[in-house]
Amino acid sequence: MAYADDRVKTFRQLHADPGCFIIPNPWDAGSARILELLGFKALATTSAGLAFSLAKADGCNAVPRDAALANAVRIIGATGLPVAADLENGYGAAPEACAETIRQAIAIGLSGGSIEDSTGEDGEAIFDIGAATDRVRAAVEAARGSGRDFVLTARAENFLHGRRDLHDTITRLQAYQEAGADVLFAPGLRTADEIRAVTSSVDRPVNVIMGLKDVHFSVSELAELGVKRISVGSSLARAAIGAFMTAAREMADSGTFTFGDSAMPHADVNRLFMPKH
Repeated sequence: MAYADDRVKTFRQLHADPGCFIIPNPWDAGSARILELLGFKALATTSAGLAFSLAKADGCNAVPRDAALANAVRIIGATGLPVAADLENGYGAAPEACAETIRQAIAIGLSGGSIEDSTGEDGEAIFDIGAATDRVRAAVEAARGSGRDFVLTARAENFLHGRRDLHDTITRLQAYQEAGADVLFAPGLRTADEIRAVTSSVDRPVNVIMGLKDVHFSVSELAELGVKRISVGSSLARAAIGAFMTAAREMADSGTFTFGDSAMPHADVNRLFMPKH
């Protein structure tokens, strides 16, 4: 696992360096390879992108842990970059489920991963803060007890579930910080005031998500707001699906094929995946 150790060392350093960095979200090995070729320094998987590629809906526990980790293995094998994983809610309500997920994530060579406080169930969408904090603490203890470094991100999911309660979100992130999380993340923040309120209320690196409709901050603007890490969730996968749908609709509705004019040439795509000599 020496190579995995090198990757997580690089990943840890990215969080310590000045400024902020983009950690884009591939959904498979091919998209991971392309992102590496474009010069990104680290990658994170997307649970939604994987679910869509498997004809599953996101956010309802439709993709089991084994499938998510198998996809992460393929992504790790396609690139030399540090790879973190979207580990959803830890694949179980109990703290031990989160701990076991982290142990398995470390075993396959992931450099980091996130545990969210959403239940994935109808009704009560978010775990009680006490239970949520216990789950983060169990994940942290599993990582620390592994004998290997691992960058653990704790996610407060309020804003993704219609609970735009900034005070509660910050309270949760502070609790997860005290439980030992390395990075804090509240997906769905949309304004500079919201982002600044979060970054100024915690003392750990903060991840924000971009690629949301009508949210258009630049890297430099987010750095000024105190953000350390920028992910894009399922937006790259959705952009690819959007282009696919446009092309397919042209064939279905018009019986024409002009989409080929803007498609990336076969030789250029093929060249991306040619073996390195």
